[in-house]
Amino acid sequence: MQSVRKWRGLVAALSMVALLGVACGGGEEEPTDPGAGAEEPEEFPAGSTMAKLQEKGTIKVGVKYDVPLFGFKNPQSGEVEGFDVDLAQRVADELGVELKTVEAISDNRIPFLQEGTVDLVFSTMTITTDRDAEIDFSRPYFIAHGRVLVPGDSDVKSIKDLGEGTTTCTALDSTYETTVIPKQAPDTEIKALGSYSECFAQLQRGSVDALITDNVILAGFLQQDDSMAIVGEDLTTDPYGAGIKEGDTEFADFVSGVLDETLEDGTWQDLYDNWVGQYTGDEAEDPTDWTLEQALETYPCVETC
Repeated sequence: MQSVRKWRGLVAALSMVALLGVACGGGEEEPTDPGAGAEEPEEFPAGSTMAKLQEKGTIKVGVKYDVPLFGFKNPQSGEVEGFDVDLAQRVADELGVELKTVEAISDNRIPFLQEGTVDLVFSTMTITTDRDAEIDFSRPYFIAHGRVLVPGDSDVKSIKDLGEGTTTCTALDSTYETTVIPKQAPDTEIKALGSYSECFAQLQRGSVDALITDNVILAGFLQQDDSMAIVGEDLTTDPYGAGIKEGDTEFADFVSGVLDETLEDGTWQDLYDNWVGQYTGDEAEDPTDWTLEQALETYPCVETC
């Protein structure tokens, strides 16, 4: 594994990425300046992804634009900000390059990596065996849990109440569409849309009965509309990983090393407190002891077996 040099002065949360005109579903941000105060970047072997990115001077990272707390286009500032965005900035700073963000929804994250539209993905992406057959993953960097969001006056109190005659929304090509809802609520009609924000809008209009996804994503929506309620028990355990193009194990090791450092030097906890903890009131579930192998065991293959 290519070693990752240690940071000496980084203790604050990383800078936000400035938004200068984005086309939905793949628009790019203008580059932002690397983090101030960083050491000179490490030199990498010629031909490696890290060396190529340094030569290019930028890294394109796919992030969500509609998931509060993790990757969200702030309508007031026009910036894309959140936990995933700041981790992407950390990787860019380690390389000494500028960050460009690209909107990556659940349905296009893997194609974007395969086609070279992005170099890396930080997009609330659960590590699964099926996805690992198409791309590579970093070490797990966040542990989420599936939950149900409903209007506060709903009769639905858990996923068991989503039976015949109900409609449940989730994101297209998410683990909830392909695995969780069909197994745990087989009689509900699934409405799979391009983004969770579309599902949330449908829930607010009463067009669907529930929205199912990760608890931290739902917590972000709850900040926007406190007439909603998160109900029921945890449905899943979802380890997030950064997505990397299939076969680029050296770059995957580099990104994992950067994530290890954020966990060791306190940056990860700072980012959690800033983006997640202050809104949910929950203590962080430490991903330090999670391995990629453990994450893959959590979601064994469904489609690639």
